[in-house]
Amino acid sequence: MEKKETVLVTGGTGFVGIQIILQLLQQGYPVRTTVRSLKSKDKIINTLTSHGITSFDHLSFVEVELTNDDNWEKAMQGCSYVLSVASPVFFEIPNDEREAIRPAVEGVIRILRFAKKEGVKRVVMTSNFGAVGFSHFDKKIETTEADWTDTNERGLSVYEKSKTLAEKAAWDFIKKEGGALEFATINPVAILGPSLDTHVSGSFHIIQQMLDGTMTAIPNIPLNIVDVRDVADLHIRAMVHPNANGQRFIASADGQISMPEIARLLRRKYPDIAQKVSTRTIPNWVINVGSLFNERLKGASLFLKINRNVSNAKAKNLLGWKPIDTNEGIIDVTIESMIKYGLIK
Repeated sequence: MEKKETVLVTGGTGFVGIQIILQLLQQGYPVRTTVRSLKSKDKIINTLTSHGITSFDHLSFVEVELTNDDNWEKAMQGCSYVLSVASPVFFEIPNDEREAIRPAVEGVIRILRFAKKEGVKRVVMTSNFGAVGFSHFDKKIETTEADWTDTNERGLSVYEKSKTLAEKAAWDFIKKEGGALEFATINPVAILGPSLDTHVSGSFHIIQQMLDGTMTAIPNIPLNIVDVRDVADLHIRAMVHPNANGQRFIASADGQISMPEIARLLRRKYPDIAQKVSTRTIPNWVINVGSLFNERLKGASLFLKINRNVSNAKAKNLLGWKPIDTNEGIIDVTIESMIKYGLIK
């Protein structure tokens, strides 16, 4: 059996990071993962054990922070691939948006700099659909990887802006200083699907707010969603496929689903837990007028405008990627996870 090359996965405790680690170990890769504290080690091992991993001889841990250089050299040593999944952690968005953007940009540049220094073959960065399609409003033309979000777009969140600027900085580094270092990005839409533990993505909050009645009326916002297992699979394909170098890949299930459609699906299929899901829909004009005065509605107004005719053809055609589930199927496995891990009040 061919010996596989070592992969560094940053952010091993994250929703996407742990799913990638699981798939890499299942495929026989030696994996090193970064954590902000080695106290997380047992949690990761317990989670992987509960999903069928019986040996941890090929998994190691390094304690690092995206905000400083300590231990990054050690983390990269002997690694052929780096999957840059971790993002800076904010428990509250800083008042000064520069304080949110700077760590995101500096973090990815730090990873690329050390990867180049340690002779890493390829880095795959987890970017975001927010860096691709938040300025594309023509619904007759597909959104593709050729599109970029304008960071001055009205209603763009600090998070999406930071991801866009971080990805742009990464491509700029590769162009000017990357040398032989190969690079690709994965740009996922809203990530749902089965969680391996209680840690979930921010996209779960949409479902939670519907179920707990916080969302008293449903905005008529269309969404693109993707299963976390597909996001992990796409990272690994982009890591090894010769043609992935220098490319961006949108990770999205086929088609789209609107928030009112999700609400109707919840009421129809999960009546026991969906009693608080609103049957009311907010008219678009209410959101658009409210956006003139309210920051949250400014973001919602942008979401109404975004073209959700999103192409996933590049990942399919170039890498042989195929989403494993439909939009409705993704919602189903998301709800099953939320019930399993007690995330529904």
